[in-house]
Amino acid sequence: MLKQQILQTKLIEKFSPHFILVENESHRHSLELGGESHFKVVIVSDYFENITKISRHRQIYQLLSDEFHNGLHALSLHIYTLSEWELLEKVIPKSTSCITRKK
Repeated sequence: MLKQQILQTKLIEKFSPHFILVENESHRHSLELGGESHFKVVIVSDYFENITKISRHRQIYQLLSDEFHNGLHALSLHIYTLSEWELLEKVIPKSTSCITRKK
């Protein structure tokens, strides 16, 4: 199973999201194509009501600790309640590249 599928499955099981996006962004951070080390996660869930942003991040990092021990290097986390997501007009944040490729 691809790491992307593993991450998505664990996040869905734990947080029962209204919306989830798990996007492999490894190509933005490494010259190695097909890598599975960097992911963007957008997750919208009622679970996050009354939970601070830092606690939300901690819970996700704890949930995915095995993946970090098995090659996952970084997550770009965008974690919202449904009302926060609606205030953002359901816009998925853009990603940046950490590398520039030589031609």
